Amino acid sequence: MVFLAFTKTSFKISLKPLIRFLSIGALVATHWVLFYESIKVSKISVALVALSSITLFTGILDPLFNRKKPSILDILVGLCIMSGILVIFKFESQYSLGTFLGLLAGLLASLFTIINSWEAKTKDTVLISFYELGGGLIFLTLFLFINKNLNQESLKLYSSDLIYLLILGIICTAVAYVMAFSVMKTISPFTVNLITSLEPVYGILLALLIFGKTEALKPGFYWGACIILGAVFLHPVIQRFLEKKSNRIPISPESELRKEFP
Repeated sequence: MVFLAFTKTSFKISLKPLIRFLSIGALVATHWVLFYESIKVSKISVALVALSSITLFTGILDPLFNRKKPSILDILVGLCIMSGILVIFKFESQYSLGTFLGLLAGLLASLFTIINSWEAKTKDTVLISFYELGGGLIFLTLFLFINKNLNQESLKLYSSDLIYLLILGIICTAVAYVMAFSVMKTISPFTVNLITSLEPVYGILLALLIFGKTEALKPGFYWGACIILGAVFLHPVIQRFLEKKSNRIPISPESELRKEFP
């Protein structure tokens, strides 16, 4: 609501897009539930690396939904990410449930990013964010109520809890959500999710810094993480190289003559 008031955006919206935005918000909230459950049953590092699969899923789903030719580079990057995940499964099999839930969270994140990339081109990003996050709030409230986790004890907050929740809710969620929507007007869902896949880089470092030895894992996990992150980092480098190479391809005299004398 603060965003809407600040940008003087109208709240008015018809019923059909309202239902659509609330439904997407429920999808986003399901992604959150799966991601945090992945952390609970495994470790922060495991959940973050599994979430990197968002790039793999987007490379597969985006061409299908948008009916375009899949990029060979995107597919290769996706396969590298999958191989890294398999390495992690091998060395950290005790966290297989957490990895699986993280993969599901990545799949849902890929889906709502692709859907939102369509919406961002035609609708006001602040308005969409407001109703989608509202849909997420409704879904989470119902989810907690059904699981009997919505009680007086769970709603009891200390001052430190309130500060962290405000940071998480405003800066890490609302502001980040609106900004992500804004960039979707100009860049593809794959690029958006490729950037999201970098979260494990600072996430794992922060987890080790804050939680110390409790977040330490076997060396095999970090080998798998390096494969995933290496694929994510190399993708834009290789893509830029291929684009430059294609622009440098010489045009034959025959093709020039055909343009002038068809």
